Amino acid sequence: MLQIHNSLTRQKQPFVSLEAGKVRMYVCGMTVYDYCHIGHARVMVVFDVIRRWLRASGYQVQYVRNITDIEDKIIRRARENGEPIQQLTDRFIRFMQEDAAALGVEPPDHEPRATAHVEGMLRLIDELMRKGLAYRAANGDVYYSVRQFPPYGQLSGKSLEDLRAGERVEIDASKQDPLDFVLWKAAKPEEPAWESPWGPGRPGWHIECSAMSEHFLGEHFDIHGGGQDLMFPHHENEIAQSEGAHGHPFVNYWVHNGFVRVDNEKMSKSLGNFFTVRDVLARYDPEVVRFFIVRAHYRSPLNYSDQHLDDARAGLKRLYTTLRDHPVEPQGLLAPKSNADSWSEPYAARFKAAMDDDFNTADAVAVLFDLANEINRTGSGAAQLKGLAGMLGLLQRDPDVFLQAGGGEGEPDAADIERLIEQRAAARKSRQFSEADRIRKELEDRGVLLEDTATGTLWRRK
Repeated sequence: MLQIHNSLTRQKQPFVSLEAGKVRMYVCGMTVYDYCHIGHARVMVVFDVIRRWLRASGYQVQYVRNITDIEDKIIRRARENGEPIQQLTDRFIRFMQEDAAALGVEPPDHEPRATAHVEGMLRLIDELMRKGLAYRAANGDVYYSVRQFPPYGQLSGKSLEDLRAGERVEIDASKQDPLDFVLWKAAKPEEPAWESPWGPGRPGWHIECSAMSEHFLGEHFDIHGGGQDLMFPHHENEIAQSEGAHGHPFVNYWVHNGFVRVDNEKMSKSLGNFFTVRDVLARYDPEVVRFFIVRAHYRSPLNYSDQHLDDARAGLKRLYTTLRDHPVEPQGLLAPKSNADSWSEPYAARFKAAMDDDFNTADAVAVLFDLANEINRTGSGAAQLKGLAGMLGLLQRDPDVFLQAGGGEGEPDAADIERLIEQRAAARKSRQFSEADRIRKELEDRGVLLEDTATGTLWRRK
């Protein structure tokens, strides 16, 4: 039986869905004002794998991953660029979706934008006001009163006293308590605003997810996921909002993936070790990056380095080499998800046991290597290798194509060059000249020269 580590209870629990045979899952998505970084890639890949395994386990999965398209950073970036907010967010939503597709991440069933669900947020805030859980402050903002919600801190495992003493909270004289958080921000000059019972303004960040998850999945659903950094305060605040408004449990299983570190240090722009997905995909095949993410357990820290990416590339080459040398048989265990008996086969049984143990992809990948060794020894079982790997989103390409293209860094192909040129043009348009220069140098290092002309950018190989 599938066991999931529940962040709320801090232990593994048997998974029992609210509705037999169906799973409703919500994952916090991106705030779209910049390119996705490798931490975002991990969130996208991890929950793509979880969704795939739930489906392989016989569930119908309704998967929602939201987009935050109104927030302080978005407003600030649009102002810096001198462009409309929607133009900025539309561009980075497109880039995000391109990155996800490159990594083999299937689109969610619903990808709502916050700005399309303000009406639902207003209804939720109104209910919290009616129940005495929210108040309008002297500055015009509406805040959630954490002292009126006794379970606050249940996800982080800390009391209000612990949180006040140990967390950095915003100091604001308008608040009744430093931990109170904003639900509605009063309008400011030259910022987007919506009408509300408390005057024109815009929603706070936390209320967005409570409203959007309720709209698509109802007031109570199965799984809520996201990065570990969102556990407090974002997910803690979601619980307070939704359970405070409705008076019953919000989510049964909270799932959080671990942090991404770079050479054992926290990834940070200030440290100069910050990598966008596009930075990485310019040097490594997307499936190598996906394999690098999948071969670690989702809750463990993921240490990014060139050496680890090179190791992942070598490992994936080994698996593809097995499939090249032993072409998939016409008959075989391609997808044992529909036949319970097929899971009794030793390698499939081990793979299933690993995935049922809190989506342990690290052990599942180890099974793939053991199976590859068996195939190299006996000459049979390639279809099973491809079928099991497919449940992780791996090994579905022609082996020769991967080994020629993805197995080494080499020169970028024309599609990669055009993608990087488009990325550079967007960086120049938004006045991110250091990023544009970095892309030019990267292409030069890989044997491609650029020439900017009045009609556009031309390229040629050295």
